[in-house]
Amino acid sequence: MLIAFLTAPQGVEQVELTEPWQAVLDAGDTPRLVSTRPGRVQAYRHLDKADTFPVDEIVADATADEFGALVLPGGVANPDALRMDRHAVAFVRSFFDAGKPVAAICHAPWTLVEADVVRGRTLTSWPSLRTDIANAGGTWVDQQVSVCHDGPNTLITSRRPHDLKAFCAAFTTEFAKPLRA
Repeated sequence: MLIAFLTAPQGVEQVELTEPWQAVLDAGDTPRLVSTRPGRVQAYRHLDKADTFPVDEIVADATADEFGALVLPGGVANPDALRMDRHAVAFVRSFFDAGKPVAAICHAPWTLVEADVVRGRTLTSWPSLRTDIANAGGTWVDQQVSVCHDGPNTLITSRRPHDLKAFCAAFTTEFAKPLRA
């Protein structure tokens, strides 16, 4: 299965990109880096520049139809930039409309809030997003991983890099399941 990883051109937390990417490979699936601009994505380790990664496809040309699932890595600047890009927001929303699973970690649920897809859903995130999620109609929980089936698709979320092992195990398990009817 082809799995989309959506990031802004800079600001993604490197470990929240690389560990889920490896988990997708280990599960026998194919990750694809989608961004708002062609070229390379500049990752960060907190506030320090880290490695760069080649963009496979720009979001304006991508559709949910070509992918089986979506992963949204975090980093503070990454989802903040994505939520300002109409193509990125529409791309995220399209996975919910298609009933395809979405996994988001740390600050990534900001993009979900902008896409208006958290209403009636239970999710977790970096603690500072708690009010944003509640104001958008979601229920925020403080736990390592949340798997929510109360909606058109499965939504898997985690709080922070420390939760990556549980996050990767949860989303690879959910991605392996047949799409919900």
